[in-house]
Amino acid sequence: MPLTFTLDPAITPALRDGILDLWADVSNEGGAVGFVPPVTREEIRPELVRHFVQMAEGRTRLLVGHDEAGQVAATAFLTQNSHRLMLHWLWLYTVMVHPRHQGKGYGRDLLDAAADAARGIEGVDAIRLTCRGGHGLERFYASCGYKEVGRVPDAIRVAPGDDRDEIFMLLPLG
Repeated sequence: MPLTFTLDPAITPALRDGILDLWADVSNEGGAVGFVPPVTREEIRPELVRHFVQMAEGRTRLLVGHDEAGQVAATAFLTQNSHRLMLHWLWLYTVMVHPRHQGKGYGRDLLDAAADAARGIEGVDAIRLTCRGGHGLERFYASCGYKEVGRVPDAIRVAPGDDRDEIFMLLPLG
């Protein structure tokens, strides 16, 4: 059954907790979303609050996918640029699908919904994101239409002796 996507949902305690659960579960399963396992909801909370502050300031929009049980199953944050010469593209951050739903095509559905949301923002004609090397994520994003446009070797230190490339991906919306 497909996910139901909502752009700019009302932030309720249930939604906040659902995102924290999702982020912790994805991270603890080895997902490359800004943390390394083990991580707790309380360690993630300050980062989520930063996203919420950006949303309140009108710089970031939240896309949430709920499963058939109404649980938060996927998220992505769309962040517009503030620099006047870069208003024509936005960043996609914290792209997550719950591990129990992976392999069902929901990641592709999430990226499609994010692209549709970006197309609805006046003047935006591309999405940029970064991903952590070592997971094959760049192949997944490429299969969804993104192209690799840059790579910084060893930019992400997951642990001492475990440095990963930061890979820049671009999706033209035209």
